[in-house]
Amino acid sequence: MKLLEKAERIRIYIGEDDKHEGRPLADAIVEKARAAGLAGATVFRGLSGFGANSLIHTTKILRLSEDLPVVVEIVDHPDRLDPFKASLDAMITEGMITSEPVQVIDAPTESAAAGQLTATP
Repeated sequence: MKLLEKAERIRIYIGEDDKHEGRPLADAIVEKARAAGLAGATVFRGLSGFGANSLIHTTKILRLSEDLPVVVEIVDHPDRLDPFKASLDAMITEGMITSEPVQVIDAPTESAAAGQLTATP
């Protein structure tokens, strides 16, 4: 088992209908992460949830909702994520961002070669 240097995971909680410059916010965040050279990003669509307004959004047939919860998850080195997190303020008007340290056990060779998440000696 190869442990890699310290890493951080950020999760960005938004709504499916949230927009940035007329485009889906989740897509804009993923594209911004890619442009910033981050290791990767994944978007998860929730089945049910509620936020600050306490309105429940769900996929249940009797309570159709068009604004389901979405989580964008990104893992990279904290030094690379800090400027990215700061840039999200201009994009996100509602939602929440969390961060936590994580242990990366293995990562593709291409990422390590690109100087992203690299193995410790």
